[in-house]
Amino acid sequence: MPQNILFMENNIKKLLTDILICIDNIENYIGSEKVYTAYEKNLLLQDAVERNLITIGEAVNNILKLMPNIAITNARKIVGARNRLTHGYNDIENVQVWHIIIMQLPILKTEIEILVST
Repeated sequence: MPQNILFMENNIKKLLTDILICIDNIENYIGSEKVYTAYEKNLLLQDAVERNLITIGEAVNNILKLMPNIAITNARKIVGARNRLTHGYNDIENVQVWHIIIMQLPILKTEIEILVST
C-alpha cells in the first residue's frame, strides 16, 4: 500500500475516533436522563457540549477534505453547525443544540462506529 494512502487512512481513523470521543463526552455530560431544563440552566454544560460539537464539525470538515464521499449523513450540515457555533454563536438557541444532541448524535455515533470498524 502506498505511503500516502496509508497516511490518509490513519488520519481518517484518528478523526473518526476523535468524533466518537466527543460524542461520548457529550453523552457523559448530559447523562442518561437527558433533561433539557438541566442543560438550559447550566452554562458550563452548554459550553462543554458546544466545544465538543465544534470539534466534531471540524473533524468532519477535515474528513471531507480527504474523502468527500464518506458515508456520514448530513456531513455538510455538521460542518455548518460547527461554523454557526464558532462564528454565529449569537444565532444559536439552546433548543437547536439540544435537537442535535437528541436527534442527530445517535445517528452520527452509529455511522462513525461502523466506519471505524471497517
